[in-house]
Amino acid sequence: MTTPVRPLIAIPARFSATTSALRYAAEVNARALIEAVWRAGGEPVTLHPADPAESDVATRLARFDGVLLPGGGDLAPHRYGAPHAHETVYDVDDLQDAFDLEVARQALSGGLPLLAICRGLQVVNTALGGTLHQDMGGPRSEHRHVRHPVSLAPGSALARITGADKTEASCYHHQHVDRLGEGLHVTARAADQTIEGVELTDAGALFVAVQWHPEDTAHEDPAQQRLFDALVQAAAERG
Repeated sequence: MTTPVRPLIAIPARFSATTSALRYAAEVNARALIEAVWRAGGEPVTLHPADPAESDVATRLARFDGVLLPGGGDLAPHRYGAPHAHETVYDVDDLQDAFDLEVARQALSGGLPLLAICRGLQVVNTALGGTLHQDMGGPRSEHRHVRHPVSLAPGSALARITGADKTEASCYHHQHVDRLGEGLHVTARAADQTIEGVELTDAGALFVAVQWHPEDTAHEDPAQQRLFDALVQAAAERG
């Protein structure tokens, strides 16, 4: 019996200053994220963030069947035209920004199935000319370390994939979309009207972006796991 070949899902690594098990600085991805892709039938592959000026991102992505842009630190505000950085901006890395933005551009232009999570949504929005609110404000606007309901737009890919019009989202973000990038439309909002999901009007392949972290609860919430299932299925069909 032949074992089916798992579609290759590229996941840009995140730089980590300290990783105790490895003793030194490392390039990492969240275990829950990797496991969610694996459960879906994909082969998660961590992608080294090399300088796009020195390494052709399109060529590197050519061997993959899909892309997952994960969460992480903040984008540098100058990437979306802000003249100053708010005091809460953290973990900015110029190489990470340059690489993630180019991955987003190449995945979208190359018709690769793409799931963007938290920072990943912000990367796509920025890559398409949008802007971000650098900080959401005080405790009443808190979206970190919380689970809250998110309403999904009827007829959206999010609603179709999850099979729901509302879902319980695990959030960890202090930034969110301000001006939408070109071609994007809102497909999910929190009760306070924070944008929690966007899609492209004319996407050439599966494209779903969520501001929350579906990997946090995907092991126990089928609606969250279905986002990873949809990515892997689209990647398999592309191959």
